[in-house]
Amino acid sequence: MEEALYGPGGFFVTRAPAAHFRTSVHASPLFASAILSLVSYVDEALGRPGRLDVVDMGAGRGELLAALLHAAPPELAGRLALTGVERAPRPPSLPTPVAWESAPPSGIVGVLLATEWLDNVPLDVVEDGRYVVVDRSGVESRGAPVAAPDLEWLSRWWPDAPRAEVGASRDRAWAGAVAAVERGLALAVDYGHVLGERPLGGTLTGYRAGRQVPPVPDGTCDITAHVAMDSVAEASGRPYTLVSQRKALRALGVDGARPPLALASTDPAGYVRALASASAAAELTDRAGLGGHWWLTHPIGVDQSFVTGLAWDDDGHD
Repeated sequence: MEEALYGPGGFFVTRAPAAHFRTSVHASPLFASAILSLVSYVDEALGRPGRLDVVDMGAGRGELLAALLHAAPPELAGRLALTGVERAPRPPSLPTPVAWESAPPSGIVGVLLATEWLDNVPLDVVEDGRYVVVDRSGVESRGAPVAAPDLEWLSRWWPDAPRAEVGASRDRAWAGAVAAVERGLALAVDYGHVLGERPLGGTLTGYRAGRQVPPVPDGTCDITAHVAMDSVAEASGRPYTLVSQRKALRALGVDGARPPLALASTDPAGYVRALASASAAAELTDRAGLGGHWWLTHPIGVDQSFVTGLAWDDDGHD
């Protein structure tokens, strides 16, 4: 998985991800607007520092950061320090003010974002007590017995499963990213599962040109697996909130409600615009789709009430 995604001929190094799968960032500008609202809340909670970091882990081609730069009001834009973290080369079309790094900077004061990053952090698949080995043609075989640390992770987070995905690598990746935040908020947005709801047989799959395909590790497709969100949440050792994207976006003002029909007669163009916005919001908040993604937040150096004040809490995945 590491070689297929990030090696010299790897998927994320040689291809444009947006041509192969659709994320919340690609689905609608409303997502970037909601993130900008969240950044503004963090800015206020931090006392409007002279420099406000926004670091995007797994930044793709920098689409979200470019949207934030474009949409931010002048007073905030002048203080934003935007950094994309990605193992692919810097996209030539990325706005000059956006920095591009292979690892997150230390001492972040602001917001650390990871929108559908963790599902592409490589992991091991195990079956019947052994690692699953896959060659470049997609043929599986059984490898070495599962090592003790991975057995420990499985017994805690994915017990009694004949086939499972070991999320310890994602736990380490997220904990390391969160450790780079000095003050502010760390946010991971991803599709995933929690203890008691792990899918039988795992979730490893591939995507190519908008279609789900077998996860053949030859560099031609995205290889991804759902995230054990509760394990990742606890890995940093910090307080956290875990809610659905549907709930989080609604708290940030993204609502899929249709505009009143009366608007069509008084302002037809406005009605069409409102209808298009409602359609985009409905896609982002659909429980069976993007709205079913998880939002994991860690407030760091700010009061926990900052998050609960946004009208979401950790009372379940609605």
